[in-house]
Amino acid sequence: MCLNEIGLLIIAFIFIAELIDEIFSFHFLQRGVIAFTVDIVIMLVTGLFIYRMFKGINRTAYELQKNRKRLRNIFETLDVAIWSHDLKTDVLLITQGIEKLYGYSLGDFYSDNTLWRKVIHPDDVHVLAEREANFVKGNAVTSVYRIIRPDGEVRWIQDRGIPTLDEKGDLVDFSSVLFDITDRKESEDRYQTLVEMSPDIIAVYSRGKIDYINETGSKLFRAESPEQLIGQPISKLIPPSVLTEIKNRELTMGNDYEEKLRVEFQTVRLDGQRMNLEMSAMPIHYEGRMAKQIVGRDISQRKKAEKTIKYMAYYDTLTGLPNRNMFRKHLNDALMDNVGSSLAVLFLDLDRFKIINDTKGHTTGDHLLHIVAKRLKNAVQDDGLVSRQGGDEFIILLEDADKTKASEVAERILKEFVSGFEVNEEEFFITTSIGISLAPFDGRDEETLIKHADTAMYLAKERGKNNYQFYTEKLKGLSSKKMELENGLRKGLEQKQFILHYQPQVELETGKITGMEALIRWKHPERGYISPGEFIPLAEETGLIVPIGKWVLKEACSQNKAWQDQGHLPVPIAVNISVRQLQEDSFVDTIKEVLRETKLPPCYLELEITESIMQNIDRSVIILNELKDIGVKWSIDDFGTGYSSLSYLKHLPIDNIKIDKSFVDDITQHSSKGAMVKTIIDMGNNLQFKVIAEGIESEAQVEFLKEHGCWVGQGYYYSKPVPADQMEKLFLSPRLFS
Repeated sequence: MCLNEIGLLIIAFIFIAELIDEIFSFHFLQRGVIAFTVDIVIMLVTGLFIYRMFKGINRTAYELQKNRKRLRNIFETLDVAIWSHDLKTDVLLITQGIEKLYGYSLGDFYSDNTLWRKVIHPDDVHVLAEREANFVKGNAVTSVYRIIRPDGEVRWIQDRGIPTLDEKGDLVDFSSVLFDITDRKESEDRYQTLVEMSPDIIAVYSRGKIDYINETGSKLFRAESPEQLIGQPISKLIPPSVLTEIKNRELTMGNDYEEKLRVEFQTVRLDGQRMNLEMSAMPIHYEGRMAKQIVGRDISQRKKAEKTIKYMAYYDTLTGLPNRNMFRKHLNDALMDNVGSSLAVLFLDLDRFKIINDTKGHTTGDHLLHIVAKRLKNAVQDDGLVSRQGGDEFIILLEDADKTKASEVAERILKEFVSGFEVNEEEFFITTSIGISLAPFDGRDEETLIKHADTAMYLAKERGKNNYQFYTEKLKGLSSKKMELENGLRKGLEQKQFILHYQPQVELETGKITGMEALIRWKHPERGYISPGEFIPLAEETGLIVPIGKWVLKEACSQNKAWQDQGHLPVPIAVNISVRQLQEDSFVDTIKEVLRETKLPPCYLELEITESIMQNIDRSVIILNELKDIGVKWSIDDFGTGYSSLSYLKHLPIDNIKIDKSFVDDITQHSSKGAMVKTIIDMGNNLQFKVIAEGIESEAQVEFLKEHGCWVGQGYYYSKPVPADQMEKLFLSPRLFS
């Protein structure tokens, strides 16, 4: 039995003793038996009540002690401390939890009750003034600040202070409950940093008002700060129709809610500028109420890019004309909507455009194409659709057009090309070749009609250019032949079908070989030898002239070096260079690389160019001088057939000029031709060029040339172009005669 229960029994015995005394007292005898019985019952009941009351009090005290112990255990397991300071008695009560929070012992705080102030981070001391100002008013206040623990660690504390004022309004007591919120604070800071540093708009709205928006969002909407937007209607940023759409989508949300709450729309910034926005919305709880968080980004540039891409898919960016995709779509629609109706397809390209583009540069070429596009639209007017296929090719659709109508439009186009084209204060003259196919006679689908118009265009080129031709059944196979030739060119280089023939250049007075020209030949496995006049223009058109030209250079230099190593007389070998090759940025490096690999001295390489280099004289001078400096020789081929300027020619590092065969042919029969040749010879000698005559076929021509001062020539009179083995025999001949 515990001491408390013994105490209760003692109290009960006292009551019983008083009862016995009452029984035997005089007072008892006077009252009677009934009264006696009642008194006994009352006293017994009273004693029992007192016993139970004291026992209940004891049990309550025990439970309270037990609960206090349990509460103390809970506090000790949490990062919580309680601080109570009676300012009147200066009694300080601190729970054990403060040691875990601050890292100092309980005794440290009791010995210095200002220690909690001293450990506050210097940047957060300012919160104390606000805290004390509220305490004086009797207001509870929650403060958040950092403390520095003895080991230097910084922790975040949330301090809930509750003041007590007396009847005079003086502060007499305050209590604080302190929590360690470091993990929460760091998590919030990380989230805040991510939100504020996000390149996307992040905002929260509820009840139709903006509750929060990050810095990115405010800048994007051209606000001075987020505060300018917070509290404003969300409809100021997002159109009401979009808000309604989001609300309606919420009602049908399922597992695909993320997709359903993603919208794209156009809105207006505060400065009045329109902006395309992509946005996702998500229901959240914000400060105890339902809200929506939105994440969005400005997609104006993306929309602009999409529009550009869509435009580029159907329009030519250079000329603004519909491109091949748009043309094919229109042609297909026309064929489907007007089955059996006649329409015309005109396919055209520009004659001599590639020469201008290569010599004057792509900028000039682009300007020229832009002007051509305008003239074509002016010629066609409302009669059809003008489109650019690519390069210098254009294609035109004429709906409800017969042969007469197509001819009329083609004539108008040709007239547009009569006058020159001025680009950068320079005038150019170009023509066009046009091929025409008619539906349904020449085809009932877009592919066939375009192919047949293309084929007819090549016929126009073969017939002198600057004209138009209609497709006929006789033209079948013409375009396929061209395609086969192009494919064959590619294979020919890979399969080594090309060979070089060599034509000697002879001193007219002695007949001795002073040089030679390398000329490419194509030996097709099925068609035999194909004329250079047939495949060289195609090689230039397709760009294959560059790899083919490099092969010719290397092969010619290798062969010349081999002959020299065999003991033959060392003489220069001439190689024709196209303007297309000369325009390559790597041209000079290619020449140097070939000479290095073949070990041929540069003085034995002669590069033949045409007068077309004058169209880009500045670039040409640089290239010619750079190679001239290492010993390479230069010749102007077909001199007199182009449009060279003597003022330019005298500044070029030219060694030789070659009189074209067309002038040499009739020098003995036509005085005008003879006069022209004589003039070229005189000019060349005056400029100290070596003059070489091409196409010599008779002794009379030789005599004329010698008489007027030309001392070197080549032609069938001496030798036609021959393979390498036959050229070796010519080296052994003392003199060359026909």
